[in-house]
Amino acid sequence: MLNQNTTIKVKRLVVNIAKYALLIFSAFVALVPIVSCVITAFKTDEEYANTNVMTLPESWLNFDNFITAWQKADMGHAFLNSFIVLICVLAGSVLISSMLAYVLNRFKFHGNALIRNLFTIATLIPGIATQVTVYQIMTALNLVNSLPGYIILMMGTDVITIYIFLQFFENLPVSLDESAILDGCSYFGVFFKILLPLLKPAIVTSAILKGVGTYNEYYMANLYLQDKTKYQVVSTSLYVFSGPMGSQYNYICAGVIITIIPALIIFLLCQDQIYSGMAAGAVKG
Repeated sequence: MLNQNTTIKVKRLVVNIAKYALLIFSAFVALVPIVSCVITAFKTDEEYANTNVMTLPESWLNFDNFITAWQKADMGHAFLNSFIVLICVLAGSVLISSMLAYVLNRFKFHGNALIRNLFTIATLIPGIATQVTVYQIMTALNLVNSLPGYIILMMGTDVITIYIFLQFFENLPVSLDESAILDGCSYFGVFFKILLPLLKPAIVTSAILKGVGTYNEYYMANLYLQDKTKYQVVSTSLYVFSGPMGSQYNYICAGVIITIIPALIIFLLCQDQIYSGMAAGAVKG
């Protein structure tokens, strides 16, 4: 009996050691790039050229790199464009996704199951595989190198967002719709006045997923917003520090920290809503 208890304790100890070792390793892998980025952002050109990545800068009060990154990359204009894109994309994406989910969930018609299956199949197709066709369509519609065109492109409904709203609609009783219709409310009234306010957790969840993807999007922004002096966004603004003669990573790292600050502030201010929305999105079904 004593040997059995000892064996159980040893197994638990090994499991705990392995668990904490994995957590420490994961934290190390996640934090090293951030730490190196912060260190590099405060280095002068001479320090960056003559020291390794993890060598601490001589002064932590040197903000010249941040000022240069902000001015030379015109990050104020980039933030304004990104803010406009983000607001329009989030509003349009949430509205389109929720309305599609409402139609698919509340109305039974021929082809309903087929449309759902097509959405599922669409998730299996890599986005990069359709870029040639998408670019041809955007060119034909004169939407390339246009901020409204980029907004329309990014507003494209995500299948994951549709299914998030579908899961929430399945947990809202149909009796709500029927009662409102009996009181003289139209289908649009039912959706906007009754159901949409009840979808706050789903809206928060989908807005998080879409917002992070839109804010960090580089490939599409670089491809479709070709005039970097006029239509640059946050993700493409730092491209000015890259060139055939090499990249100025001390300025790039300073710019990266600047771009992280707004997202960090939003997360700190809205973390309760973010956690509750993500948790509600995970358990609904």
